[in-house]
Amino acid sequence: MKKIKRIFIYLFLSTAAIVSIFPFLWMIVSMTNKSVDVTRGKLTPGMHFIENLNNLLETTQIGIALWNSFLIAVITTVLTLLIGSLAGYGFEIYRSKGKDMIFNILILSMMIPFAAIMIPLYRLFGRISADAPFIGLDTLAAAFLPTIITAFFIFFFRQNTKMFAKELVEAGRIDGLSELGIFFRIYLPTMKTTYAAAAIIAFMNSWNNYLWPLVVLQSPENQTIPLLISNLGAGYTPDYGVIMTAIVIATLPTALVFFLMQRHFVAGMMGSVKG
Repeated sequence: MKKIKRIFIYLFLSTAAIVSIFPFLWMIVSMTNKSVDVTRGKLTPGMHFIENLNNLLETTQIGIALWNSFLIAVITTVLTLLIGSLAGYGFEIYRSKGKDMIFNILILSMMIPFAAIMIPLYRLFGRISADAPFIGLDTLAAAFLPTIITAFFIFFFRQNTKMFAKELVEAGRIDGLSELGIFFRIYLPTMKTTYAAAAIIAFMNSWNNYLWPLVVLQSPENQTIPLLISNLGAGYTPDYGVIMTAIVIATLPTALVFFLMQRHFVAGMMGSVKG
């Protein structure tokens, strides 16, 4: 009976793995075929990868788009980790009467869809453009400033901070460390897995962000990789071989970040659940 149960489990897991992996395999195969072969659903590799890559490089500014996406993603990730961890640490370590009420309001803000605040944000950056054009509309700063911190990351770091030994804070104070010194010299090194998990989430969210950059970035030289791929598919006769090539290139950075940090990601997420 146990063997039969194990067989069904392996069959189920194998089927789930195939279903999950198939889109990625089809995407990789499609970038080696012509557009007509992709539309026909050809599942065997072709000999047109170099041709598709050359067409992509000649017809688009993919290098600039990749650099813009990378710059926005890195800055967003660093600022998100810093601000989110400081807020989460403060909510958990320090005591005050109105702390929980403020935290609950932050959690409630997660229920507001971004589309509901997109127009007010656009008008805000439109006004900022007059006095500070370097962070106004059609700048990379405008693309990442509204996304550098969310209630989710404050909640995430606070939950993980519940697992942090509070005795270390008292020990740091006794040794004469300042509050920021305790944070940077004790808390930050201790919570490496939490930072790794948050970094993966923040980087992927920023790299794949489409709606807000579409609204705020107007110049071709400021477009990100999701915008470039969207423009490729918006043509009258889209070349699906070129599109698949661009998608594979755009997927590589996020896949690399995840595979390099997946062990820490799992540990960080488990710490959040336990908290």
